[in-house]
Amino acid sequence: MNSSLIVITGPTASGKTRRAVDIAKSIDGEIISADSRQIYRQMDIGTGKDLKEYESIPYHLIDICPAGYKYNLFEYLQDFEVAYNDIQSRAKNPILCGGTGLYVESVIKGLRLPQVPENKELRKSLEGKTLEELTTILSSFKTLHNKTDIDTAKRAIRAIEIQQYYQQHPEEAVKTVPCPMDNVLIIGVEIDRENRRKRISERLTNRLEEGMIEEVSLLLKSGITPDDLIYYGLEYKFITLYLIGQISYDKMVSELEIAIHQFAKRQMTWFRGMERRGFSINWLPWDMPSDEFINEVKRLDEK
Repeated sequence: MNSSLIVITGPTASGKTRRAVDIAKSIDGEIISADSRQIYRQMDIGTGKDLKEYESIPYHLIDICPAGYKYNLFEYLQDFEVAYNDIQSRAKNPILCGGTGLYVESVIKGLRLPQVPENKELRKSLEGKTLEELTTILSSFKTLHNKTDIDTAKRAIRAIEIQQYYQQHPEEAVKTVPCPMDNVLIIGVEIDRENRRKRISERLTNRLEEGMIEEVSLLLKSGITPDDLIYYGLEYKFITLYLIGQISYDKMVSELEIAIHQFAKRQMTWFRGMERRGFSINWLPWDMPSDEFINEVKRLDEK
């Protein structure tokens, strides 16, 4: 393999995992997940882990944290480096697979983040503020490219905490200057809007039948608070709202489906943004026959 890292990315329901497994089989590879929710244990159906799909291919950064934990980009970059170095030390080929654009882009551009400590005083002063107020405060520190920072009040407060820390410790902020990875091949699995929407809808129906509601119910029964599950968004947010009686079943299904479609659209917006920021993504059709897909990836890798 010529590339130091092959990346398989794309929107939800495009079939990334299957593609990564096919590539891994053909190049003696191992897969590192770039999915911000598959790192949590007991969150299987809702995050679409589909672990059987990996067959005999080793995978990394899946099921590494307990549900209820608040994993972050700092930890991901550290964990990625450990997994990447481990795979290379065994003369295997690393493949990064997932649709969390922030993780994918941060890895490729070699971002390094200092650990930002908790500021209890700041958190107390921000308690009770609306998400709109928190967004305004965060905007005073930086231009908001990453909308996940302001998905919830908790995330917005953490983002403000990080930005204030960098402002007060400029010597630490310098450490965030990226050192891009050399020789990375980025493959995007491209799926047209109509097929993407169809696959999202079918997958949602299947997951509900497979016991996704029961999965969330068990998490709540295990002691994880509704707020902590809502933090994870999408399936965990809407099913939790249904289980605690805030919305009806029909409203849960319809709003969740809309939210997943919107999420896929945001993913594509991120990938297009990456291209504008100078990253070359080689888009291949989602329904391309497996052998043709593998051969095309190998051809691009030899360039």
